[in-house]
Amino acid sequence: MRPTGRLHLGHLHGVLKNWVKLQHEYECFFFVADWHALTTHYSDPRILEESVFDMVIDWLSVGVDPQSASLFVQSRVPEHAELHLLLSMITPLGWLERVPSYKDQQEKLRDKDLETYGFLGYPLLQSADILIYKAAMVPVGADQVAHVELTREVARRFNHMYGREPNFVELAEAAVRKMGKDAKKQFSGYRTAYQEQGNQEALEAARQLILQQQNLSGSDKERLQGYLEGTGKTILVEPQALLTPAAKMPGLDGQKMSKSYNNTISLREPIDQVQKKISTMPTDPARVRRTDPGTPEKCPVWQLHEVYSDETTRAWVRSGCRSAGIGCLECKKPVIDAVIAEIEPIQVRASVYEKDPGAVKAIMAAGNEAARECAGKTLQDVRQAMGLSYR
Repeated sequence: MRPTGRLHLGHLHGVLKNWVKLQHEYECFFFVADWHALTTHYSDPRILEESVFDMVIDWLSVGVDPQSASLFVQSRVPEHAELHLLLSMITPLGWLERVPSYKDQQEKLRDKDLETYGFLGYPLLQSADILIYKAAMVPVGADQVAHVELTREVARRFNHMYGREPNFVELAEAAVRKMGKDAKKQFSGYRTAYQEQGNQEALEAARQLILQQQNLSGSDKERLQGYLEGTGKTILVEPQALLTPAAKMPGLDGQKMSKSYNNTISLREPIDQVQKKISTMPTDPARVRRTDPGTPEKCPVWQLHEVYSDETTRAWVRSGCRSAGIGCLECKKPVIDAVIAEIEPIQVRASVYEKDPGAVKAIMAAGNEAARECAGKTLQDVRQAMGLSYR
């Protein structure tokens, strides 16, 4: 996540609740993408340090747990930058120019000078961020799937160029012989079915068979994966997109909640400000007077009810609004109560971290170290494959 200031309800519902869930299901790495922030905000770097600290406090306060996941800062793991550099040597320029968000963001951010390599190359930096951890899955929204596909293409190209050891076939066949008699026969059948007939079910069955072989080393398993697919040793893993449920958090004006629209409620917004912001939200323009009936679906407040209210409350709103039985302030009251109930515990936890910045820095330092340890192993493989392991 890019550090651009304190987080709001859109971040909570669109990303963070999903992170809290995923951290108990997978080994997760969550990082502050401060280098990515510089791709568009390079002219005003002063906001970075404060924003980084604020964002990590928000993560911790909503339940992202450093005991269950690694939390770190991108720029404190220089392996990301080295892998980005090495991948830039083999990535065709056209691959970056065709990324959908490249032209879209240039259009949306016309007030910024984005004619820089940093902006053109940020999707490749994202690829390095993913590939350095040999990530199997990346939680993204639908608009980011193209970035994951670019990452897959980069990994595939890298493995094709550098995954062939001089004696790869001999080593792969030696690994096959280490498998049990039945497993060896199954693997050979699956490999033939995939390579000669393109049988995807055979490919997946063979992958599972490789994973089940307890007597094979990690290198042997990687060789067998490449031997199966007709490539080579898998040095960089091709990740899959793990689609995040679409965010349903509207802003105070009915548009998507975003700082650029100035329609947000931050997670640490003072409670009196939360009440004021929701109380003054625009409503159905047809309800000029208290006695005028309205249409809930035309009112931004209704969108908040869809997020925060149960069916009984929503039925009360629909009936009361259409009959003018309730006023707009009455309609807003359950939303105000629900939003406050959600953010108050977050704010209590945040205040603890605000008073103990040393604890937050210690969490970040531990996460940086864990990330570097994992990233260093991948980079060692990459350097060796590219002929850079000499001393």
